[in-house]
Amino acid sequence: MPVEFLGIAATHDGSETTARSGAAFDKDYTLRLARAHEDHGWDRVLFAYGSGSPDPAPAAAYIASRLDRLQILLAHRPNVSYPTFAAKTFATLDQISEGRLTVHFITGGNDHEQGREGDTLTKDERYARTREYIRVVKKIWTTHEPFDHEGEHYRFHDFVSDVFPVQQPRPNVSFGGSSPAAYAAGGAEADIYCLWGEPLERTAEQIEAVKAAARAAGRTERPRIQAAFRPIIAPTEELAWEKAHRTVGAIRQRREAGLVRHHRSGAPENAGSQRLIAIAEAGERYDRALWTPTAAATGGAGNSNALVGTPETVAQALLDYYDLGVDILSARGYDLLGDAIDFGRYVIPIVREEVAKRDAERDAERDAERDAERDAERDAERDAERAARGTQALAAVRA
Repeated sequence: MPVEFLGIAATHDGSETTARSGAAFDKDYTLRLARAHEDHGWDRVLFAYGSGSPDPAPAAAYIASRLDRLQILLAHRPNVSYPTFAAKTFATLDQISEGRLTVHFITGGNDHEQGREGDTLTKDERYARTREYIRVVKKIWTTHEPFDHEGEHYRFHDFVSDVFPVQQPRPNVSFGGSSPAAYAAGGAEADIYCLWGEPLERTAEQIEAVKAAARAAGRTERPRIQAAFRPIIAPTEELAWEKAHRTVGAIRQRREAGLVRHHRSGAPENAGSQRLIAIAEAGERYDRALWTPTAAATGGAGNSNALVGTPETVAQALLDYYDLGVDILSARGYDLLGDAIDFGRYVIPIVREEVAKRDAERDAERDAERDAERDAERDAERDAERAARGTQALAAVRA
């Protein structure tokens, strides 16, 4: 099973630890960061969505038109546009990128953030809307005759698009969440299911929940699994942990100074953030390299659990998740550009080499099993032939 790496396509150089140095959409930096990912072994980058942030779709088109290999994961909230419009936007972007697009649909886990753009639905209503939205987009991508739609959230008549994706039958759909409603929606509709980095045992539980939801939806294949982390690497373990503690200090300092705009106040509403906080309260370190103070410092905001250590340690930690069934590894450092380069240089090659070894071993085991099965079948056939000849000979003697 091949492994893939997802990075971030930020439109400026700011992060939880550092204020941005320029505009919200710094065109030169956006291209520089994306090119660093393409040049250092990453497979795709995420264009994230925020209520007041630069629109990710034209930013993704800008990058797609200038780079040749890097794939695009475009985040999209269904509340911001009608599915007929969105499907055309996605198909056009897939044309611009020559078939390098995946769309990540965001239901929205925070009422206040959703309300910033006029979305007043409850969380359960948002999940129902997202499922309907995804189905409509998929149908538009694959239907060449006009059709009507009469749904709970969307109604239109005699629609057919004149622009279709390069990818056939359609681009992949990505989805995430950690609640039963999320598992049900993503299990039914997603090609890729996205998780935030949690301890191995909890990640295994979530993967099983996604599989069960896919089976309940009548699917024979489960979505591919993606897990996201914040790597903190250095040449030695000691230096890596020093860097980790500096990082948490910088996060706390910026939040205490009011330099980070919050999407909520009080306890988080979404299950994913609630899980991250509970994990952090239960302990700081898990498994080989998972470290939770970065998540605690942000209040469980998004992808925030770290993997800390040397490149070798972090690579082995990622391989532990790969062995669970995670084949898309999302990583984003706090120095976006520098960490993307370092991770690409020092971590990705180790993981790819080890995955290739595992795949070769599995292929050899499967080949050996097939050979053993063929040998057993041939032996059984020979035994049957001998028995038949013996029966014939005995019959001839008796005659």
